Amino acid sequence: MITLTDVKEYVENNISTFHNKKIEGLSKLKLDKILRRKNPYLFKAKNVNSASEIVSSIVDAFISSNEETIFGDWLEGLAIFINSKTDKGWKSGIEGIDLEFDRESVRYIVSIKSGPNWGNSTQHKKLQDYFKTAKRTLRTSNSKIMVLPVLGICYGRNKNTDQGNYSRYCGQDFWEFISGREGLYTEIIEPLGYQAKKHNEEYDLEYSNKTNLFINEFTENYCNPNGSINWTKIVEMNSKSFSK
Repeated sequence: MITLTDVKEYVENNISTFHNKKIEGLSKLKLDKILRRKNPYLFKAKNVNSASEIVSSIVDAFISSNEETIFGDWLEGLAIFINSKTDKGWKSGIEGIDLEFDRESVRYIVSIKSGPNWGNSTQHKKLQDYFKTAKRTLRTSNSKIMVLPVLGICYGRNKNTDQGNYSRYCGQDFWEFISGREGLYTEIIEPLGYQAKKHNEEYDLEYSNKTNLFINEFTENYCNPNGSINWTKIVEMNSKSFSK
């Protein structure tokens, strides 16, 4: 059985991991690395002519993507902790599987995704392959076991459906599935704000420092003496052939 006190204690003991990884990712960021990932032609087509605007755009895009990944991993840990209290579930060691637990003579193997738009068709096919391999592995070690694969999605609204090789639970239904608590999906939101102000102040300072450094670096490396952007140099850095 899971209680809100259990969830609160887990969050208070572990939420700093999420915030620290955010700061760590930002501190390790390199200007050229993220500039190479962006489309320089799009910047020019949008008439972006400010170093600060370009830097803010590429840093914010990195932050958005990075936060989703880091917090998705953190939510996975929370889900495993919650199920460990309700069904004695555990972090799976099988590739592509995040959580395993036994309930009423059934072994559930769960792949946990942050949101409903989690991948393309190739990744969806890969998930089915993971489930098939995991079922085969578990049945080899215990031929009598009934194995049911589940895709668990932490937020969003999708109808729970049988996908053929696995079942899908989304949002409220996922949290209820792993915990047995109908209202857990709303109850967990409040503890997540633990010391958020303190952590965000630390992150905002790191963000300001990093963007200031990047603006200086961008101006030095990719601007002409009169301050205008040297688009040719940016495109060459971004797309020039290795053989030329």
